[in-house]
Amino acid sequence: MRWLLLGLCACAAPHPHDDVRSVEADLVLPRVSDSAPAPGARVRMTAREYAGTDVHHVLYLPTDWQPGARYPVIVEYAGNGPFTNAFGDTCSGTLDDCCLGYGISGGEGFLWLCLPFVAPGGDRNARRWWGDLGRTVAYCEAVLPRVCAAYGGDPDRVVLTGFSRGAIACNYIGLHDDRIAQRWRAFVCHSHYDGVRAWGYPGDDRASAARRLARLADRPQWISHERSVEAVEDYLGRAATRENFTVRPLPFRNHTGAWVLRDVPLRDELRAFVRLAVR
Repeated sequence: MRWLLLGLCACAAPHPHDDVRSVEADLVLPRVSDSAPAPGARVRMTAREYAGTDVHHVLYLPTDWQPGARYPVIVEYAGNGPFTNAFGDTCSGTLDDCCLGYGISGGEGFLWLCLPFVAPGGDRNARRWWGDLGRTVAYCEAVLPRVCAAYGGDPDRVVLTGFSRGAIACNYIGLHDDRIAQRWRAFVCHSHYDGVRAWGYPGDDRASAARRLARLADRPQWISHERSVEAVEDYLGRAATRENFTVRPLPFRNHTGAWVLRDVPLRDELRAFVRLAVR
């Protein structure tokens, strides 16, 4: 068994300040609107099965988008909300807070699709955990192919990502069954990981997580966490038998995905990881 632990390399020296806000953002997250999809716009949309409800996804077309061209796709799931901590980190639990896809792409070269967890009853997006698991999986299965077909997404070059709840979702939703598991070229999980700890929902045990992880096959995963990755290392050391994990500690204390909106060395490495995965 061998897997890649870059967290100990010399290039990962901590930033002299331990709060991510000490680094000025060089990207400004576009606001979500109800306008029509257009290059550089981030727009709210609803699958036809949920017309008349508040269930929705959010689509961003890159600034270099052109009709007829083909683009890799970043699919993102949001963290739990409402959340706040002593460091001033917050998460609303809504798709508006998603930012990993924008930071990874810099707004160019990728479609960026933020998908919902559908609440029980199917009338709104769930802000905490999975909502109706079956509906959540089915929404992804329906919407991702439609977005690819309508806007030039390449279904063979799709990266799944998420922060916190969304990081766990990379395996919990993305590897839920054999069908959905085949949609992804690579995964980016920031802050938490499926199977590391029990959260109180069905299937959060390590045996269930290991069965999901088996569907990963030989595809690569980027796994990062603020401060320490020891818990993930311990879990993967027990559960993994492949060489497809890049595990990195983020040298900040913050529980947030917004570090990708800043020019920090780890973002360069993450971007290189994604570019390699979709080439």
